[in-house]
Amino acid sequence: MALDQPPLSSKQVLVWFVIAHHFFSVTACDEAFYVHAIENLCLAKFQGDMEALGQRYWCDWDETVESYKELTNCTYLVAEELKCYWPNQFVDEFFIGVHKFYFRNCSLSGRLPKDPPNNILGPMIVVPIIVTLLMTVLVVWRSKRSEGIV
Repeated sequence: MALDQPPLSSKQVLVWFVIAHHFFSVTACDEAFYVHAIENLCLAKFQGDMEALGQRYWCDWDETVESYKELTNCTYLVAEELKCYWPNQFVDEFFIGVHKFYFRNCSLSGRLPKDPPNNILGPMIVVPIIVTLLMTVLVVWRSKRSEGIV
């Protein structure tokens, strides 16, 4: 720093420290190794857990939540160890791939979508049909009666 320049304020020092920290953090991350590590360490364990659980239970959140938390924590710990940001683009793409493979047929509530029982579904179908037919009969009957129409 030149002698004729005023010293940096604490805010300026903090801003430069944050910028430098982000610069060194970005340059320190080996992204290719990070992707390789999360696929071989984290995904391998998750795949084993899911296969042991069985495909029938993949959409049951109560059964999969622990494995999913372990997978998330694993990607975080690997990122921290390799000095990578977390979450990042690679983690996003990684989890999109996991969801497309394991959870593509799951509803948002965690249950597989299915039709309601027949004792509920039947009236929901029959009642509108009967009302439509009755309204049609009423309109035809009323149009046949011409008395009282001016």
